[in-house]
This record gives sequence, C-alpha cells and structure tokens, in this order.
Amino acid sequence: MFKPHPLAQFAALSAALSAALSLTVTTAYAQDAGRGLERAPEIATGFADKQGFIAEKYMVAAANPHATDAGYQMLKAGGSAIDAAIATQLVLTLVEPQSSGIGGGAFLMYFDGKKVRAYDGRETAPAAATEKLFQDANGKAISREAGIVGGRSTGAPGVLRMLELAHKEHGKLPWAKLFEPAIRLAMNGFAVSPRLHALLSYDKYLARDPVAAAYFFDKDKKPWPVGHVLKNPELARTLKDIAEGGADAFYTGRIARDIAAKVQGHPTNPGLLTAQDIASYKPKEREPVCSDYKAYTVCGMPPPSSGGVAIAQMLGVLEHKGIDKFAPVDGKVGADAVHLFTEAGRLAYADRNRYVADTDFVPLPGKGVASLIDKRYLAQRATLISSRSMGRAKFGVPEGMAVAWGADTSPERPSTSHLSVADASGAVLSMTTSVEDAFGSRQMVDGFILNNQLTDFSFDSQDENGPVANRVQPGKRPRSAMSPTLVFDRETHKLILSTGSPGGPAIINYVAKVLVGTLDWKLDVQQAISLPNFGSRNGPTELEAGRFAPSIVDELKAKGHDVRQFDQTSGLQGIMRIKKEGKDMWFGGADPRREGAVNGD
Repeated sequence: MFKPHPLAQFAALSAALSAALSLTVTTAYAQDAGRGLERAPEIATGFADKQGFIAEKYMVAAANPHATDAGYQMLKAGGSAIDAAIATQLVLTLVEPQSSGIGGGAFLMYFDGKKVRAYDGRETAPAAATEKLFQDANGKAISREAGIVGGRSTGAPGVLRMLELAHKEHGKLPWAKLFEPAIRLAMNGFAVSPRLHALLSYDKYLARDPVAAAYFFDKDKKPWPVGHVLKNPELARTLKDIAEGGADAFYTGRIARDIAAKVQGHPTNPGLLTAQDIASYKPKEREPVCSDYKAYTVCGMPPPSSGGVAIAQMLGVLEHKGIDKFAPVDGKVGADAVHLFTEAGRLAYADRNRYVADTDFVPLPGKGVASLIDKRYLAQRATLISSRSMGRAKFGVPEGMAVAWGADTSPERPSTSHLSVADASGAVLSMTTSVEDAFGSRQMVDGFILNNQLTDFSFDSQDENGPVANRVQPGKRPRSAMSPTLVFDRETHKLILSTGSPGGPAIINYVAKVLVGTLDWKLDVQQAISLPNFGSRNGPTELEAGRFAPSIVDELKAKGHDVRQFDQTSGLQGIMRIKKEGKDMWFGGADPRREGAVNGD
C-alpha cells in the first residue's frame, strides 16, 4: 500500500497550521484573561485531520516528522525500540525545543516482550535547595513568572542518563549511530515550522536570554519566519561530544560546567544548580503501576509521576459506572459520557493533589500505590458519583492511611512531548519527555534549552493540615502528570496499545480519554486521539473549545457542571495492535492538534 513519507505529509499540516497562526497569536492573551483559567502549556496552532498509519513490522509515532524519521531510520537499520527512541529524542531537542530535549527529563515505559519496566529520568533538585526555594522573605509563594524564568527553576537534567541506562540494557545499534540524524540536521538546518514560529511569537521571555535571542530571533528580536532554515552548530558540537564520550560527556565535563554557570549566572533570578549536582544525577528503574480494567491490564509510571496512579483510579471508578454505554456518535461525545468521565477525574485529582510525590522522600498512604488503586477503595469512591456533578471532590482516605499532608500549590504546566515505538522483535515503549514550561526556563546553553522542572514542586511547603508532600527538598524529584502508558490483553498478556501525551496536569485526562475511547468505545487509536478533549482537574468541567455543541453544554450545566471551554492542545501519540487480512499489524495515530507523524514498515 502507498504510505506517504511523514516529511511529505508535514507540508499539508504546515499549510493548515499557517492558516491558524495569525488568529492564534493575536487572540491568545485575550482568551487567557477571559477564561479565568491558566492557558495550556503550549498555545493552540490549528487542527489538521489525520487518518492513522498501518505497518507490519515496526513503527514510530512522534511529535515532529523530522523526529519520526530519525526513529524510523534506526528501526529500518535493525535497531531496537530504545535505539529509535534515543534518535527521536535527540532530533526533538533540535526541532521542538519548546517541548523537550537533553536539558530536561523523561519517563519511559518499556516492554521487552516479557516484562514491563518503568525508567525514571525525572530531574532532581539541587543539594542546596530548601522548601523555601519559591517563597519570598515572608514565606509567601512567589509568582509563577518569578519562579519559572531564570536559573532558580532548573533541576539536574535526567533524560540522557535514563536513555543511556535503557540503551545499555536494550539497545542494539551503537550509541554513536543514534546521534547521526540529529547532528546532520543541526548542521544542515531545518525549516522553522508554523508551530515553532507561533510559540516564538507568543513567548514574552525567551528573547531576554542573549543566546536564545541570537538563535531564535532576527536582529530586531522578531522570530524567524516560517520556512527560515535554522542551523544549530552549537547543538551539533554538543551531540558529537556525547556521541563519542557517552552521557558522561554531558554530566561530568564541559557541558555540565556550562549549565551550572548559566543557571548561577542569571542576572535577575540565579539558581542553585551546580556541576556536582549534575554529575551526581542517577536515573532509576521503578516498579510500574499495573492494574486490571475489564479485559485489559493497564500499566503506567509510578511516583514521582502521578499519571499511573491517577489513570488507574479513573479507570477503577469508571469500571462501576458503565461508560461503555455512552460511545460517541460520529465523533461527538455526549453529555453522559462527559459527566461520568469528569466526575471520575475529580476523584482521582483530589487524591493526586493530596498524596502523590517522590516516594523516595514522602511515603504514600497505607500500603503505598496498592492502597490508592485498591479495587474496594475505588468502588467506594465510585459511589460518590451521582446524576449531578459533585463540583469539587474531597480526597479519599485509603485503608491504613497514617499520614496527613497539606494541599499542593505547584503551578504545574509542563511543555512536553510524547513518542511511542514498536520494533521488529516485539519490544514496545511509551516515553513522555519534557522541559516543563514552553521553552523551559528561557535559558539556552550549548545549543539546547534548560528545563524549569523545579516549578513542578509546590511553592507552599505546608498548610493547616501539615507539610505538603510535593514540597521542595534537596535531591528530590518534582511530581509530574506525565503518563506514558502500555495496555495488555488480560488473558493473553499480549501488548495491544502504547500511548501518552503532553499537556501539563491535563495529560491524565488526555490519556484516559484515549483509553476509554479504545478499550470501552472500541475506536481505533487515531479516532480516540482525534475525539474532542474533555475532563476535570477537580475544578470546572473543561471542554475543548469549538468541539461541543451548545446543547451538550446546556445538558452538562443542567447536571450542575461549571463548564469552561478553551483550547486543549494535547499532543497524543499512539500505536495499537490490529488484525488486518488475518495478520497482526501496527496501527499508529498522531494528534491533529500538533505536528506529530507516524512511520513504519
């Protein structure tokens, strides 16, 4: 069958995004103010329908066609899913700098055909950090902008160390070969996409960094136009060093010293990160959060990600509410489905906000993850859902809970990316990767953007109920909503789905939507991704702007929902197993809201 190359498909998507660009940038600030809610981590830049992609042997789905192509080339060369993920991430560092890169962190779910593994590459707080990192002299939380922009917010990057660990265990191709596509593209240049141009036009802070200003903007501090060929020799040099010297070249040498100097030398908001903090960073392999849902087993990341627990809770609650009876009609989601889904979300986010943090520092209640996803506990939580919205849920009390925590106040809005890969040997992965806010801390060094992940900690360290679980502590990893997810058939144990998304704390809702869409409503992964986004983060009922009829909104309001409609720029990717002409095949989907693409053979 004819399969257009992702880079060729990119031209059509670019045209659609360009048409939306002017309206997006000129109205974004006004929309944010009028909605009374925080804007999405990355602004919307259009919606271009996608049809999905079929392949037999292997497949990669990523957030940019250049990155997809890099992963595809590794798979075509006989590489493993891990090899493809590394090549993909390195190119994302170049072409999607607002979302992820080697200056950030990631979570990786990996299935080798026998066992599910969870790799934690989340950033860590400096050794000198205290719980007052984001507080003023009077102990009050500083503003979001004061926290994010500058050196204060940057943690020790984790993604390269994590990928190196995974490569040592599961890689097939030489480490240096994985760097070739990104080095070549950095040297030869790539065309600025409509999405990158829109985000550069929207951002108020990036041009204040002299290095970033010289790279992303012209002499008048205007962002380079769509189609401008952007070359990054500094990143090429950095990647060559890491290709030759391994992750040590990043963590123990020139690059680490450059990062520390940049962070500590910020003119108005210096940070605490040192070269020793970077050198001391260690990735971790953790126990996945796996739970049964109807005929399936769903596996996600454990803390410090809150995604695996929250999604397991949502599904555990929905298992008792019959959401399968409310499948969309012609791609339109009805009020009953939105009601059940958002109520389950309220319950899960209430527990997330109260309990979940880095379990190396803060114990979970009772028996840990098991208590929060216990079937009896979730059945009890499900009884709280009635025909009217609860508005705001109270956190639950799992069996054996012996701690009390304060409420989290992190201004969490990660700007993130996701990729899913299946290789020819049957290994499959789901990886979500982030620099936190769009363009991270707005600092650029050695060709890449530095993260601002420390602002995922709670700015307040305690309240009347006690210390906040997700408060800043030295060496601690901030809580995340990133939710890379793998799904298995419960009887055969065969993998049937890999998915995940960017989108800040709404990631949990985006991924849960795809799971309900595929597992309950029997949609293919592209159809599920393309469904309108909806959910609740234990506040208003949030609907994707322009995707719900007024009659649906009225029905929800009649059920007591406080409805807010705004752009919800998920960036979902997914790969699922299907049967076609009697053969097992891979079917991949990419979010029509972003530049994502799928490729395979």
